[in-house]
Amino acid sequence: MENLILLEDYNLKELNLKNRMVMAPLTRTRSHNIELAPTDMNVEYYSQRASAGLIISEGSPISPDATGYIDVPGIYSEIQLAGWKRVTEAVHNKGGKMFAQLWHVGRISHPNLLNGKLPLAPSAINPNFQSYTDEGFTDTVTPKEMTQEDIEKTISDFQQAAVNAIASGFDGVEIHAANGYLLHQFFAKCSNNRNDKYGGSIENRARFLFDILDSIKQKVPLAKVGVRLAPDLTQTFGIVHDDETEALFEYICKKLNDYGLAYLHISGFSLDPNKKEENIIKTAKQYRKIYTGTYMINGGFSRDTANAAIEEGYADLVSFGVPFIANPDLVERFAKNAPLNKADKNTFYGKGPVGYTDYPFLK
Repeated sequence: MENLILLEDYNLKELNLKNRMVMAPLTRTRSHNIELAPTDMNVEYYSQRASAGLIISEGSPISPDATGYIDVPGIYSEIQLAGWKRVTEAVHNKGGKMFAQLWHVGRISHPNLLNGKLPLAPSAINPNFQSYTDEGFTDTVTPKEMTQEDIEKTISDFQQAAVNAIASGFDGVEIHAANGYLLHQFFAKCSNNRNDKYGGSIENRARFLFDILDSIKQKVPLAKVGVRLAPDLTQTFGIVHDDETEALFEYICKKLNDYGLAYLHISGFSLDPNKKEENIIKTAKQYRKIYTGTYMINGGFSRDTANAAIEEGYADLVSFGVPFIANPDLVERFAKNAPLNKADKNTFYGKGPVGYTDYPFLK
């Protein structure tokens, strides 16, 4: 076995991670029950992957209004919390650590998932994307512009979801502010044309995130809170870059330095497939220069490119998505430089164990 820095332990705000490999949050639509609660299958799936230094759960809607996909487990009802407690206990029993990703999809939803109600968003602008409903991927509609009351309730829902996560045994939470979902919609001019304190200037469009963090810290220490951003995401999920995109994310990352977070998680994106790795690394380095705390990157990294990122200092932790789907023992495979199972994209979403808990371990 090689001595990879990627496999060395890491102290995350007094939470000892046994390696620097993080299982990224992955929507898998396997909580197929009316309560949208984690099941035995979810317990098995996450515990299979407990060798990761940290697991970040699939995005968990913070309220019934926050969902945009079928069969994703929420984090707002007692039965959901009981299900998550079984998941975290199983992960902890195998020596793992786990954060819950707190999720509100905003306009990337559909009335079919919301009892006929319109999705909430900063402004009434259709993202012209698709939501995953019982009828498959379904075209989005024009959402409802959030009122001040809607915003205040959502801030409260994030706070309560953080409290719920800690009560369910999670070691912390990650605020999903990436991938074109609600917080990202507030950041972007293409989805936010408000003229109140949550629209217009960079400071105003970023305000919602900081209001959520300020609310959470009243109940949960921010040393247990991470934030995920996707600064380069464009031309998908209804998000299009504008003349202030880069300045906005630089402002957010700089201000987050004052919050004492568990980590900042940057999700890489590149429109150019021929320069994907180059562009994602460039972005990772750009925000590493601004953010001074624990810094996690994501975006198709391999064993060697992830290890190099940590060695070169532009990451402390690296999260892996698809490799962890197909390789529950990804840490061991990296340690032995063993071949990886290939992921079957046709089973990324589904209702049963196929493509979920049946990927083989190393013999």
